[in-house]
Amino acid sequence: MDIATFTGIIVFLGFVLGAVYLQEGVAGFVPFMNLEALLVVMGGTFCALLVNFPLSKVIGLMKVLKKVMASKGEDTSKLVSTFVSLSQKAKKEGFLALESDVKSLQDDFMKRGLQLVIDGADHDFIKNMLETELDFIRERHKVGREIFNALGTYAPAFGIIGTVLGMILMLSSIDDVAQVPRRMALALAAAFYGLGSGYWLFLPMAGKLKLRSEEELFVKEIIIRGVLLLQSGATPSVVEANLKAYLEPSKRKPVAKEGENA
Repeated sequence: MDIATFTGIIVFLGFVLGAVYLQEGVAGFVPFMNLEALLVVMGGTFCALLVNFPLSKVIGLMKVLKKVMASKGEDTSKLVSTFVSLSQKAKKEGFLALESDVKSLQDDFMKRGLQLVIDGADHDFIKNMLETELDFIRERHKVGREIFNALGTYAPAFGIIGTVLGMILMLSSIDDVAQVPRRMALALAAAFYGLGSGYWLFLPMAGKLKLRSEEELFVKEIIIRGVLLLQSGATPSVVEANLKAYLEPSKRKPVAKEGENA
C-alpha cells in the first residue's frame, strides 16, 4: 500500500474527529450521523457517474482504486541493468538465446517487445507495435483519471443539493423554532459529506492516478528504447549509455557498477 496516500487519508480523518471531539465531545458527532444526507450525496454521485460513463468503466472502478493505493513501482535502474545483461547475451549467443530470459520476466509489455526481437521483426514494425500499445495504455489511464475527477466534481455538487433539499424540508414543516438550528446542522451534513469526499478523497486520488500513469508510461518508454537498441545490435555499453540518460543522476552509478561487473 502507498504509505503517503494512506497517511493523508487517515491523518486528515483524525484531525476532523479530533477537532469535533475537542469542541463538543462525543455529542458533537451526532449531527454528522445523518444517513439521509449520506444517501443523497453518495447515491447521487454514483448515479451521475453511471450517466456519464459506460457501466463497464464504472464496474472497473475498484481496479483503478487499487492502482491509487498501490506503492510498488518499477525499479528503473534494475530495468537498465536487465537490458544491458540481455544485450551482452545476445552479442555472444544471438537473439534466440534470450528465450529463457524473456519467459522469466514479469512485465508483459517488455516480454512482447523482446519476443518480437527474437522472432526477427524489423525496427519499424517493433516500434509501431509498441507505440500503438503505449497509446492504448495512455487512453485507459485517462479514463480512470476522468472517473475520479468526475467523482470529485459531482460529490460537492450533490452535497449542496442535499443541503438545499434538507433545508426545504426543514422550512416547510417548522413546528418549533427552537429546533431550527439542530435541523439546519443536519442539513449541512450533506455539504460536509460532499465537499469532504470530493476534496479529501476523489480529486487527490485523480492526481495520484495522473502521477502513477506518468510513472508507468515513462517505464514503458524506457522499455521501447531498450528493445529497439537490442534489435539494432547495439553493444552493451551503448545500451547502457542510452538508457542511463532516462535515469536520475543518483540512480546512474549503481547501473554503471553492474555493467562493469557483468
